[in-house]
Amino acid sequence: MAGKTNLSRRDLLIKGGLATAGMALLPSHVLAQLAQLARDETPVDWIDEFGPPQSPDFVLLDWNGLESWITPVDQFFSASHYPEPTVAGEGYSLEVSGAVRQKLNLSLDEIKSMPSKDVIFTLECSGNRGVPVFRGGVYNARWTGTPLAPILERAGMWGNGIEVVFFGHDEGVENITPIRSEPLAMKQNFARSLTTKQAMDPDILLAYEVNGQTLPPKHGYPLRLIVPGWYGITQVKWLKRIEVRTTRYMGRFISRDYVTVREETHNGETVWRQESVGKGRINSVTARVTRVGPLHRIYGAVWGEPLREVQVRIDDGAWQTAEIIEGLDAEHAWKFWRLDWDRPSAGEHTITSRGVTTGGTIQPAPDDPYLAGKKTYWESNGQVTRTIQIFES
Repeated sequence: MAGKTNLSRRDLLIKGGLATAGMALLPSHVLAQLAQLARDETPVDWIDEFGPPQSPDFVLLDWNGLESWITPVDQFFSASHYPEPTVAGEGYSLEVSGAVRQKLNLSLDEIKSMPSKDVIFTLECSGNRGVPVFRGGVYNARWTGTPLAPILERAGMWGNGIEVVFFGHDEGVENITPIRSEPLAMKQNFARSLTTKQAMDPDILLAYEVNGQTLPPKHGYPLRLIVPGWYGITQVKWLKRIEVRTTRYMGRFISRDYVTVREETHNGETVWRQESVGKGRINSVTARVTRVGPLHRIYGAVWGEPLREVQVRIDDGAWQTAEIIEGLDAEHAWKFWRLDWDRPSAGEHTITSRGVTTGGTIQPAPDDPYLAGKKTYWESNGQVTRTIQIFES
């Protein structure tokens, strides 16, 4: 085993194998504490490799290279389903229409003049961890914008409105073959919807800044939707129009794509459940292990749903409750945990973590029927088991 060394803050993070965005992106005061601990804590390397492959064409989080709890903008994961549009801020207008008493056309300056709000939110792609090479589709950012609810109140939604649809400027052609009809090629804007009740959540923003700077074009300039607690597909970029509807919206990205399909059993028969991807699910990862004399410390991160506790299991032992060391009061952002591991035996060990929500939902094991019956890769939040080698002192 390597001897004890004095590590810089960056070296501690890199050599510690921080294999999750949560532990890699720490607040400055936590980093300062870790830098102090570096004189005594020796990182222990993982046998496995959990970090994602890096590509200049597809940005995923570099777990070991980040030093801030807030992810730098140039390290944001991004996905678009139609060509990225170019939208000018000058002359920009957001339309609010449909089943409303007063149609609105709001300029960017008018939106910015309204009361603003900051929300720190860990945004995760619903396909994150759906395939082995995609493990970095998550990041944490501070979003600034105008709350949506007062704008909907100003427009005055009619009582028969059931959904609010958010359309982006990005557009493409969809080819559909309806029954008893000729094939159709339809030009459509990207869009997602919320129920009218969901849309009135006071934390939903029409965001124009991220991490204190103007939204970059790639991430939705000049205005995008931020819906804390929901997967990334809901966070519509390049907002063009908001429409209140009296019937359900059935666009591609809510009714045909981004639909989780599960095989279930009902009264002994197989049935299929199809649900549109929506709210985030509880997710956690063991990030790193350090050594302080005979004591080892296990660190990790958890995000996705309101948290009650994090539990950790070493090998086939009992589940133990970990200590939340950062982010407990950050409602929509990831949280960090730690568990002390006293005098582990030499050899290989496995470490598994699982989050437990305030409602009692436990992050499922990979073989849980809830995941085993899932036929699509969306919403893959199974427990992660990692392997480490402990050497004799």
